Amino acid sequence: MTHSPAALVRRLRGALDLVVREMVKFGAVGAIAFVVDLGTFNLLRFGLGDGGPLEHKPLTAKVISATLATLVAWLGNRLWTFRHRRRASAGHELLLFVGFNVAGMAIALGCLAFSHYVLDLRSARADNLSANGVGLVLGTLFRFWAYRTFVFSKELQGDPDLDPAVRHPHDVHGPADEVRTPVTGSPAAPPR
Repeated sequence: MTHSPAALVRRLRGALDLVVREMVKFGAVGAIAFVVDLGTFNLLRFGLGDGGPLEHKPLTAKVISATLATLVAWLGNRLWTFRHRRRASAGHELLLFVGFNVAGMAIALGCLAFSHYVLDLRSARADNLSANGVGLVLGTLFRFWAYRTFVFSKELQGDPDLDPAVRHPHDVHGPADEVRTPVTGSPAAPPR
């Protein structure tokens, strides 16, 4: 079966629109999780200016803050970003999510440990830049790829707004203006 170039362009546009929507939602969820992570880390590490309960344990503070942020991110991504891809088994999905988050957290921890212990940069600015700057960017790129590829990899049927196999939501016509059904994307019966 051959497709016209216009049909291929529409399919590509629909697939790209889906990825862009996922990236924007992923970014919004990530921003909320970032605030949770950053706030918790700094509160544990530096307190309200007079030193926090984990002042001399930056890695422990980061593990706690990242764990809390992970739970926030999983809920946001499961219920909003990738709602059309989530698995039936929330437990299995959470296990995969946590596993890839641990890998992402290891990236941030590696950056923090290198900066703090190898380079001996121990100021609040250095710790935040290494863990919540460089580590966050590298970990985020890894997590988006891993979530999309492994965690939320199952396409659910019946959500044409988000299914790349179905036309863009505002483009309900296929090749030669063939009308498609909104749920399945298959050709509809001609109007009578």
